[in-house]
Amino acid sequence: MDTGDAAPYCKRVVLKLSGEALKGDLAYGISPSIIDDIAGEIHQVHERGVEIAIVIGGGNFFRGAEATQLDIERTSADYMGMLATIINAIALQNALEKKGLPVQLVSALEIKEVAEPFSAKKARRYLSNRQVVIFAAGTGNPYFTTDTAAALRAVEINADLLLKGTMVDGAYAHDPKKVKNLVKFDRISYDEVIARALKVMDSTAVTLCKDNNLHIKIFNITQKGNIVKAITDRNIGTSITSSAAIDAISEDV
Repeated sequence: MDTGDAAPYCKRVVLKLSGEALKGDLAYGISPSIIDDIAGEIHQVHERGVEIAIVIGGGNFFRGAEATQLDIERTSADYMGMLATIINAIALQNALEKKGLPVQLVSALEIKEVAEPFSAKKARRYLSNRQVVIFAAGTGNPYFTTDTAAALRAVEINADLLLKGTMVDGAYAHDPKKVKNLVKFDRISYDEVIARALKVMDSTAVTLCKDNNLHIKIFNITQKGNIVKAITDRNIGTSITSSAAIDAISEDV
């Protein structure tokens, strides 16, 4: 069912974008058509009155955790990955501004020429004033993923939903690209995601969301229209929430 014109069920969201989502069919880098499509959908979300912030990864250029192949020390490699997220953030900012959106680029690493230093108070004010906020450079600390950065920023700005766009349509017990005929989880608890060691989001991020009762939605970002559907259709993708919330939904069905 097309729910693109339906009313949103959330007020303030953080959208976690992987760097890989920006490259499309390219080996690395940024696909102009992909980033334009994503910017267009973010614009549609904004038009529906939803306050949206974005945390962006850098895997289309460099992943710190994979730098051992280059014999680069892990801390240095992670900082290289943070710089890659800033490249993506600048590109997305430009694409959004071309759509007529007011955008604030905020970085956890100090780089005043292109971004403001992170401040939760300022970020909340920007969102309340109908500006889109892009968070770059992860948490600013090595050994923490951009998943954890997304969860942290969502908690800090009092978001009511964390959206994670992936290359598959939700959470599965195993990698659906490797194992056939798997059934997608429509809803799953934080505890079960952690216990099963599901790869949809790292355990630090899930635990942070659990501790702050922050709802997570995992969905396929490669399908056009899904960013809008993720804030208007509760049934798209996989919802990660508390066991109590799942039990309450089950009782209502």
